[in-house]
Amino acid sequence: MNKETAATALDENNVDTANTEVATFGTGCFWCTEAVMESLDGVKKVISGYSGGHVANPDYKAVCTGSTGHAECVEVTYDPKVVSYTDLLEAFFRSHDPTSLNRQGNDVGTQYRSVIFYHNDEQKKAAEEAKTELDKSGAYGKPIVTEISKAEKFYPAEDYHQNYFANNPDQGYCAFVIAPKLDKFRKVFKEKLRKNI
Repeated sequence: MNKETAATALDENNVDTANTEVATFGTGCFWCTEAVMESLDGVKKVISGYSGGHVANPDYKAVCTGSTGHAECVEVTYDPKVVSYTDLLEAFFRSHDPTSLNRQGNDVGTQYRSVIFYHNDEQKKAAEEAKTELDKSGAYGKPIVTEISKAEKFYPAEDYHQNYFANNPDQGYCAFVIAPKLDKFRKVFKEKLRKNI
């Protein structure tokens, strides 16, 4: 593992979650979203998992069939005094294609949908405003299809999905999809990155 890749993983052991808030986002691939969110200063913990479905305790194999209704997503614990929910929304919208319905790249199905699961009225309002403003700006050239839904039960994914990019930098998808996306993201968000990145 090279130094740059190793720096993407957060030390999530014994995280002090006092005065933190939680945000939940789905961008199609939780491996990508986890790597992006973990690079932001003020983010304390990122867990890959599943939400928005109708089956209790889903596993990766079941979610991949599209039959459980869940989206691949991440639960982000963050310090709002360091990184705002608006900053996280900006990172969310910039790290995937929010105009692609139920797909990201070659991944197709409702489990790959663009979704914001809000945890309170303030998050809902901020998400709706961000989506409306981006649509008005014409930033994407096509309408944004991101779903904005009330947060439901979040199920952490299997252990091997956690810190996937940091633990598997040479795996094909990581090397050819996540690494370039993360490099691009870091250039745009350089002022908001953790100091050791």
